[in-house]
Amino acid sequence: MSAPRTSSAPVLPPAPPRAAAPPVHPDPPGERRPAPRRRSLRSRLGPYLLLLPALVPVAVGLGYPLVRQFVLSFQEYGLAQQFGRPAEWVGLRNYTTLLSDPYVWGVIGRSVLFCLVNAALTMAVGIAVAVLMTRVGRGARITLQVGLLLAWGTPVLATMTVWQWLFDSQYGVVNWLLAEPLGLTGMRQHSWIIEPASFYLVATVIVVWMSVPFVVFTVYAGLLQVPEECMEAAQLDGANAWQRLRHLSLPMVKPVLLVVALLQVIWDLRVFTQIYVLQRAGAPTRETHLLGTYIYSLAKEFSMAGAMATIMLVITFVLTVFYIRRMLKEEV
Repeated sequence: MSAPRTSSAPVLPPAPPRAAAPPVHPDPPGERRPAPRRRSLRSRLGPYLLLLPALVPVAVGLGYPLVRQFVLSFQEYGLAQQFGRPAEWVGLRNYTTLLSDPYVWGVIGRSVLFCLVNAALTMAVGIAVAVLMTRVGRGARITLQVGLLLAWGTPVLATMTVWQWLFDSQYGVVNWLLAEPLGLTGMRQHSWIIEPASFYLVATVIVVWMSVPFVVFTVYAGLLQVPEECMEAAQLDGANAWQRLRHLSLPMVKPVLLVVALLQVIWDLRVFTQIYVLQRAGAPTRETHLLGTYIYSLAKEFSMAGAMATIMLVITFVLTVFYIRRMLKEEV
């Protein structure tokens, strides 16, 4: 009968007992621990001092004109005051005069409607083109990008000259296309800027044309950040292209869309050059005024122009407060 096998593994000695942690003694009565050292004044003011080089130009370039405009809106300041006559403080009289004029309310209503329509069209077209750029090949994408950059980089006055030629009543391409190929002979010598309705149609086409490139490039950059893994997983789950765009891509780029929409509303409310150039081309000025051109028409009455500009600033804040609140919620 064989002897039982014995293990050849060495036997380890038992681990030494852990040393007991030193007892925590409470502070003796009447004694306090030293308070943590406070940050020095230099370390606390350091970040604000670094912001000064950027804050000073902003305060001088934006702050002073806003304050000056606000002060002028409460004064009687015209051409006489430029030659040394002291300005008279009139309180809210300028605001009362403007807000009691039905024509001013008509200008405000047209401006707000024009702003919202143009912002909505610009966002819709810009998002559609941005999505298209993510689906087409490299050659078509480069062609789109070059065309958008040319439309965006062309000076405003040069762009306006081209569009005035396109909509010219006698030699315009638009009238020729409507009259000859489409058979609308009544549009052969139609003047687009004489009637307010067609005037705003032309202005909308021009403003949207010049604003779409910014929206396209910004949204396209945001769409490129959407993870491919999420799109592939949604496709495997049976989501079609529209569902992936609506429920996945657009929600992921919502912060970008909010910022772009906010800027677009601000820009479209203060549009000036396009309206002014079309007015100078023969449009009826009084029926086509928006806030920007109407404030410019008050150039000889600085106090009234300042009051109207302040009203425009308030309208801008009211229209953008929704987007600002949404963006603040996104950051929390």
